[in-house]
Amino acid sequence: MTATSGSGLAQLGWKPFFSEQVSAGPGHHCAPARVVSVHRGRVTVSGEGFADSISSSLPVRGGAEDRPTVGDWLLIDRDSRTLVRILDRASLLKRPAPGDDRRVQLIAANVDTLFIVTSCDQDFNISRLERYLVLAREARVRPVIILTKADLSPMPGSFVDAARALQPGLQAELVDGRDPASAARLAGYCGFGETVALVGSSGVGKSTLVNTLKGSASIATQPVREGDGKGQHTTTVREMHRLSDGADGGGWLVDTPGMRELQMSDVASGVTEVFEDVTAVALACRFANCTHADEPGCAIQAAMAEGSLDPARVGRWRKLAEEDAVNSGAAAVRRSRPAKGGNRR
Repeated sequence: MTATSGSGLAQLGWKPFFSEQVSAGPGHHCAPARVVSVHRGRVTVSGEGFADSISSSLPVRGGAEDRPTVGDWLLIDRDSRTLVRILDRASLLKRPAPGDDRRVQLIAANVDTLFIVTSCDQDFNISRLERYLVLAREARVRPVIILTKADLSPMPGSFVDAARALQPGLQAELVDGRDPASAARLAGYCGFGETVALVGSSGVGKSTLVNTLKGSASIATQPVREGDGKGQHTTTVREMHRLSDGADGGGWLVDTPGMRELQMSDVASGVTEVFEDVTAVALACRFANCTHADEPGCAIQAAMAEGSLDPARVGRWRKLAEEDAVNSGAAAVRRSRPAKGGNRR
């Protein structure tokens, strides 16, 4: 990655939200730079005068959210080239870390649009798509569902209809990730200075799509396994890729490793927004603490009985809400414990 110049910061996604933070505090000896990749504890940054790999080991006095992630804006000391601080994020995509350890895993910061990539085959899963939508809505990032591998289905349009039915106004695009003309329709989401992150299972074609939009094959890809159609992890580094789009340049694409598990935590508002039809009915329940099981005057039960609410969708809503409550409670307990090796800030 080469250093940028001139309008480089704006091209990298620098906006008033970030410049106001710099002008409001000390920083005359610092310069802003954006994290374009994270790999094994080191971050690569780009900015006016920067094209460096630096250590991410600033004095951390908290958890994972106090460490830089791809898409972050940093203030770098001009002389020592060390990290001074991470600027407040306009958006942050995160999830509980997979496994038993309920740490937070950061996906990307300062993202404008989230491409939720799925394929027109056995990978298409309504429940999983709703989880990604909750992730996007909680972070206040615009979600767009990208459907790939239309050639694997005799009726790819049915997948588009099913995706758009998840939420009013939800955008869904059917593309051939290998065809530049087809993929070019997505360029409008990634204009000058815009950042788009791609999430989805391994093997759905995220890296292929990024390669096509970039006009190069710099990211390795692998075929899915025969038999179960599951993909193999190709992307192992979260990295920003420049989308070339004419003389002014396009925006940035963030390719992320495939996710086999997407737990929910601290996403109550996202769940409410994605399942607005269900939560609106729940407000009419007789009791504020209704469990929507067998209480008298349960509006949810009444709506399912009359057919205005889909019982399967209600079931998915309850599962996500309960999972979020449990994980959020565990996270609150974890945050209340004293940090190891130093004081909290």
